[in-house]
Amino acid sequence: MSDFSQPCYCRRCGTLMHLSEVFGKQRFACPACGYVQFEDPKVAVAVFIRMGAQVLLVLRANEPERGKWALPAGYVDRGEDPKLAAAREVLEETGLQIHITRLLDVLYDDAIVIIYEASVIGGELCAADDAADAQWFTRRTLPDVAFRSTQEILNAWLADA
Repeated sequence: MSDFSQPCYCRRCGTLMHLSEVFGKQRFACPACGYVQFEDPKVAVAVFIRMGAQVLLVLRANEPERGKWALPAGYVDRGEDPKLAAAREVLEETGLQIHITRLLDVLYDDAIVIIYEASVIGGELCAADDAADAQWFTRRTLPDVAFRSTQEILNAWLADA
């Protein structure tokens, strides 16, 4: 999102842009050429992985929500296929190779979060990258979790029991 306290210059003509109400929101608009800057939301992926009656969660090593558990997740890079980003994030955080089996949901939680279900096809479980730990949990042993998106997917899993 734009920092409205910092000057913003038009990408087309270089003129200093001004905040204006455009399509019902405050946006930077160029007084010279009329260009309107629309902010793109961040896109993240999260992966729900079950093995039998257990689900894989990672302990967050960094903020936000450091010290809480979450689905393996991360941001999609510009030009990256979200499914490939999901597989990359799981490998980076857990050491596991996965196969995406289906799309579970798309939620908004400070970013657009695309949530996939996947199965493990290789690797060995180990915490890495920005995960302090990675563990399998049963419905009875679920820890305190981070993020509304993780909570919603786990709630659906619990309701499906």
